[in-house]
Amino acid sequence: MITVEKLGVILSPTHLEFENNGVINPGVYQDGNTIHILYRAVQEGNVSTIGYAKMEGPTKIVERLEKPLILRDFDYEKKGVEDPRVVKIEDTFYVTYTAYDGVNTMGALATSKDLIHFEKHGIITPSVNYQEYENYINRFNDSTLNPKYHQYYNLFTEIGLAGDETRLLRDKDVVLFPRKIKGQFVLLHRIWPGIQIVKFDKWEDLTLPFWENYLLNLTDHIILDPKDPYETNYVGGGIPPIETPCGWLLIYHGVNETPTGKIYHAKAALFHLENPEMELSRLPYPLFSPTKKWEKEGIVNNVVFPTGHALFDNDLYIYYGAADRHIAVAKINLSELLSELKKQP
Repeated sequence: MITVEKLGVILSPTHLEFENNGVINPGVYQDGNTIHILYRAVQEGNVSTIGYAKMEGPTKIVERLEKPLILRDFDYEKKGVEDPRVVKIEDTFYVTYTAYDGVNTMGALATSKDLIHFEKHGIITPSVNYQEYENYINRFNDSTLNPKYHQYYNLFTEIGLAGDETRLLRDKDVVLFPRKIKGQFVLLHRIWPGIQIVKFDKWEDLTLPFWENYLLNLTDHIILDPKDPYETNYVGGGIPPIETPCGWLLIYHGVNETPTGKIYHAKAALFHLENPEMELSRLPYPLFSPTKKWEKEGIVNNVVFPTGHALFDNDLYIYYGAADRHIAVAKINLSELLSELKKQP
């Protein structure tokens, strides 16, 4: 087993209106000893913006804005700008996030040169309703596609909403790789219940015809589906993949259902460096699970939701949302984790 040191909560809600209900699920960018934290700030009524804090070293907060860094500017995000992830490719910061309009949760993109000024580029995931989605994927049988991929369609069909043009495919946990691979952007996203991969040359390629063809061949793009008992319900992308000599390290979340409700775990897997759709290994047990009071009791109980990291020497610091209330950090020895992953069949 891997030694995990939970260092506790580093950010919590404040009296400020924009973050008085939750401070969670941070995107993290490390620049030497400085760590930039773009976190989901939740106000009463479950309305979110993105707040900002800065650390020197892995845990010391030295700056925190008293107003949101990124606001809800458009109708597609009028109820929430949520769960950001941050990478820098060449000279541009890419912030992928979940846009929530009160009905739909979809992946969106903002870019920046300085983490101060941001340009939004809109929805980047498929804008199709559930009837259209089902028409694309019903060519697969249960032996090639997990039946859970039909679950939301079946649910909306039962209540007469599958063909509703305003109820679109849920697509969350959009996470970019931190560099281009073979000249292409590489993106992870989550069409429930698995994690899929997308490769493209430029952002303008992500058109409706692109996504239609993608969905027609969905099984070619699934890189992780629920597998072990700790992720039987679903999985979702977490931290932007970490490049190591052994492959791309992916820290993600896995969810299992229990008689008392869902439990969110931090999980780990390894993927091929130049062919990142190729899974090399996966831990059959959680990296860590909710065990502390701040992880077990909150707005949503029993949640650890990893979304950012920093690396100091061989110490990997994982920043995560805890019970939809706080941001906490755990420390892991990177070499130990990679060694354990390489032991897996």
